[in-house]
This record gives sequence, C-alpha cells and structure tokens, in this order.
Amino acid sequence: MREITEAIVEVLRSGARGALATVVRTSGSAPQVAGAKLLLRPEGAPLGTIGGGAVERAVLDALAECAREGKPRLLQLDLGRDLGMCCGGRMEVFVEPIEGSPRLVIFGAGHVACPTAAMARRVGFEVWVVDDREELNTEERFPGCRRLLAEPREAAPRVAPTSADWLFVVTHDHRLDEEALDTYARLPHRYLGVIGSQRKVFRILQRLHLAGGLPPLERVYAPVGLDLGAVTPEEIAVSVLAELVALRHGRPAAHLRAVDDPRLHRVLQGELTPEDAATLPRRLD
Repeated sequence: MREITEAIVEVLRSGARGALATVVRTSGSAPQVAGAKLLLRPEGAPLGTIGGGAVERAVLDALAECAREGKPRLLQLDLGRDLGMCCGGRMEVFVEPIEGSPRLVIFGAGHVACPTAAMARRVGFEVWVVDDREELNTEERFPGCRRLLAEPREAAPRVAPTSADWLFVVTHDHRLDEEALDTYARLPHRYLGVIGSQRKVFRILQRLHLAGGLPPLERVYAPVGLDLGAVTPEEIAVSVLAELVALRHGRPAAHLRAVDDPRLHRVLQGELTPEDAATLPRRLD
C-alpha cells in the first residue's frame, strides 16, 4: 500500500493524469478484499492488483478510459456472469482519475496574459509567467503565479518543460513568438499554443522552414484557441481556456489550429504567399 501511495504522490506532483481503482465492496468468493488498489500511471504502467485475471483486465480497460476522459465511475462486476470467472462472487470497484495541478506556462505578460492566467488558475492550472519586462511581470498583475523575468528562449533551462506541460505563447513581439515556438516545439510538451492570425502563423512557419526546418508540430495549436469569434482580451482568454479544457477531456472542438491546413503546405512549397494563403478557404481538395 505504501508503494501505491508514493506512486500517487508522484502522479500528483507531475501534473499528468493517471487513474486509480479501489475495491469498495465484495460478496461471495472474490479474488481481493475491499480496499485493494490498482493504479494506472500516466505512462501506462500499472501498480498494485485487484485480483488478477479477467477482473483485472476489465478494470485496466476502465482505468485507461478514465485516464483519457477524466471521469470517475463505479464498476459493478458479477465475476461469473460478466467475466466467466469460476469464483462466482461480486465486486464493486471505484475508478477515479488521479491528476495534480497541470502547469500552464504563459510566455508574455501583456493584456491577454492577465485574464488567461486568472482563468487558468480558477480551472486548476499552476501558472508560470515568463516575460523580461519588470513593470508588467509583477505579483500585482499575476497573483499566485510563478514569474520568471526572462525572454522565452533564455528561460528554457528554468522552465524545463515536460510532456505534461501546457505552453501558451503570447508575447509582445513577433520575433519572440517565433523564437518561443521554435524553441519549445522541440522540447517536451503536451500542448503549445501560439497567438496570432493565420497569416502570422503561416509567415512564422515559412521563415522557420527556410531557416533550416520546422520543429515538430503535432501538439502545436496555432492560431491558438477555439473558433468563438473572440475579440477582447477576456474573450480570447475564454477561447484559449476552452481549448485547454476540451483537450484535457478529449472532446472534439472547433480549433483555430492551422498547422495541419493544406494551405500551409502550399506556402512552404512556395506556391502561395502567407498573405494570399490566409484569404483562401481552408480546404483546397
């Protein structure tokens, strides 16, 4: 039990999501007693047991689903009827997500960063703000956040992102946005959002392509946010946080993301300018 407790603490510290199964009730002949636990760690490795065999396979499937969707559930299992086990008893197993506060690193301390940081803390994120402007990156503007006075690229060793981290690039300078995208897309992350229009995104990616190659874009969301028609800083913050929540829970949503847009391929091939590409409809096939 101590080993599982220590592993749960590690999951909470990491900000990643695992799932825990606990036997809450048994009747008849069952392979485990109430209180037995099985933890599915974020990397997919199980720890503990709730009885082995068919019941454990069924619970592991439920744990994997719970880790994906973040929803608890109570399994009521008739071991003979449901799983074909000869012991023939019954077990009730509670399955719940285990997740610490995920970290959101905001690169930029401007007018969009403020409401984004405040909303992110309200929905459970640990927030870091990275900006070298002392007059803006203050405790008064970002209460409860960890603040680094640095430009995005130079902050990389201190940020030290992991595969569980969420990153949002919203600086005051296109050069800094480009440097942040190029730097952090090559480092571990769960999500990397970059603010800006489609034209800006196409232009940045074109420059990176010509300068030596694009970084990995599988988890890059640029432009950032959901297609809500957001205009004000507060509305943009809602759009960004809605995207994070949708991705955390694996829900489909209307992302503004254009890095997988066929127009980008034509820009990189030199067939279109970023300006012309942004005026065309998304689908070209």
